[in-house]
Amino acid sequence: MTLRELELFYHLCEDPHISQLAKKLSISQSAISLAIKSLEENLSEPLFDRLGKKLILNERGRLFKQKSYKHFLALKDCEDLFKKDKISGELKIASSKTLGEFIMPQIIFEFINNNPQVRIKKDIKNSSQIVQMVLNGDIDIGIIESECEEGAIIKEKIGEDMLVVVTSDKTLAEKELFIDKLYDRMWLIREKGSGTRELFLNSLEDVAKELVLKMEFTEFEEMKTLLEKNKNTIACISEIVVKKELQRKELYQLKLKNIDLKRDLHIIYHKDKYRSNLFNSFIEYTKKHFQQS
Repeated sequence: MTLRELELFYHLCEDPHISQLAKKLSISQSAISLAIKSLEENLSEPLFDRLGKKLILNERGRLFKQKSYKHFLALKDCEDLFKKDKISGELKIASSKTLGEFIMPQIIFEFINNNPQVRIKKDIKNSSQIVQMVLNGDIDIGIIESECEEGAIIKEKIGEDMLVVVTSDKTLAEKELFIDKLYDRMWLIREKGSGTRELFLNSLEDVAKELVLKMEFTEFEEMKTLLEKNKNTIACISEIVVKKELQRKELYQLKLKNIDLKRDLHIIYHKDKYRSNLFNSFIEYTKKHFQQS
């Protein structure tokens, strides 16, 4: 059953003269007859009674028209939409927590505002969960803060982020320290699977074994509240997350020796993913946003 067969059926419902319809549409009478025959074979019963050379819509034909016509119109609208505007459809994306809470909402809002025929379903997961979602085909696009070396995944760098070690103890911020001089503090850290946690511990290399991690968190606000209220606490977190607190001097960034906490941000997607115009447009829009900021 095709849209073309249905279209010819509805035409014949209004004017059952095949010769006139063929002339009107500039196609052969046999093409119309074959299309209607194919539709009836698909439905396993005739939609018209053949009385001599006349085609008369029968009771089953009338029922089929009644039940199908509004759906046909909806499909035609959809077909027209795809022909006229390729930036339409629905995307499923997932962002790691820092990006998902502080950067991606504005990007998504602007993109949808510029492309009203687009819907975006977004989720926030940690980086390792997002990689698995891409592999499983659960999402179209992932935005992560960690490395990804899966062979089935394409990774594109979109920007950089800096992690900072922060505390509410102003006296610590006045010194330049080696990380191991801070091991006696109560360290707060993101949960396992987080790109922030992964980079921080990898940056410490062997000395990471000596660090006692006291509490794990998934929520930034919880972590920041504890940092502000307890001077003996310390945490490694994205600079984006604590930007306002640093400006207001509610938290202080520590100066650390011999440690690099810069990381790359990536868009990832499955290598076999169909890259529609919508898909490509959203990726390019996201890249442009990061370049400008």
